[in-house]
Amino acid sequence: MARAFQFLPSVPTTAHSLLRFGAAKSISRSLLPLSRARIPQVRLQSNLSGTEARTGRPLERSEIIFLGTGTSEGIPRVSCLTNQLKTCTVCSKATEPGNKNRRHNTSILLRYASSLGIYNILVDAGKFFYHSALQWFPTFGLRTIDAVIITHSHADAIGGLDDLRDWTNNVQSYIPIYVTARDFEVMKKTHYYLVDTSVVVPGAAVSELQFNIINEEPFIVHNLKVIPLPVWHGHGYRSLGFRFGDVCYISDVSDIPEETYELLKNCELLILDGLRPDRSSSTHFGLPRALEEIRKIKPKRTLFTGMMHLMDHDKVNEDLAKLMETEGLDAQLSYDGLRVPINL
Repeated sequence: MARAFQFLPSVPTTAHSLLRFGAAKSISRSLLPLSRARIPQVRLQSNLSGTEARTGRPLERSEIIFLGTGTSEGIPRVSCLTNQLKTCTVCSKATEPGNKNRRHNTSILLRYASSLGIYNILVDAGKFFYHSALQWFPTFGLRTIDAVIITHSHADAIGGLDDLRDWTNNVQSYIPIYVTARDFEVMKKTHYYLVDTSVVVPGAAVSELQFNIINEEPFIVHNLKVIPLPVWHGHGYRSLGFRFGDVCYISDVSDIPEETYELLKNCELLILDGLRPDRSSSTHFGLPRALEEIRKIKPKRTLFTGMMHLMDHDKVNEDLAKLMETEGLDAQLSYDGLRVPINL
């Protein structure tokens, strides 16, 4: 008989979960309310890292680690490095070891320190996820991935789902994925063999994922309340940001619906899309529009993410620092590997 099991949140939630299945079954029949499940919960607890591991003390504060802060192409661009007619300053700098202009696909890891343990909650696993994890997981002593939350179904957000096999084959038994029904429909095409494992050759090792269907209502991940922040990512295309406590994360946005502003009130830290220094594109905020939004939302601090190769880290941050003097705006560019302590 095919094996089937379901990830259960720690408290009741409005999310629905898709059963992980190993035989060809109807997708619709596998979609069940979490509250009706009969399968016991399994908790994944992350290893301690750094000082915590050496001293045996738990992580006292939660933190956000920026695994990637770039566009879908990443920085540097191959086309820039091979252009003999024009030198791209930012891409050239990005080839230098440790340079903050080197950027992988936009993604954060929330290290959530709770009374029950420390949980690594990943937001997006794009096509450069392997490279980000290769660099930052050993650096920060990370091992497990206790959940993945998906903002949207473009390649720079879901292209690395296949690479999660290293974790489910060698570290833990499965990884819960939180995704909207619309984006799950995309995954059924792009990652069909991860959704229906009956098509996989017996013995082949693929990522063991449990798909939890969410909507635009709050849901729970390891006792942490997650509030979706619906935004537009191009005309007619819905993407989600997420609020964790007083931290608001919006990585892919071209417009913010009026109702979402209510969810952004009293934001301590805003992580916001900032593609380029001069203007917006059809799918992303440019810096001028992003600054307009900051003035409206009024967070205490803002970190930009999703920057392309026109955004020189040091130069743009120098310009942004002047806004602190003139307007009291605390806004800077983030960078891959940045760690920010937060209160949850």
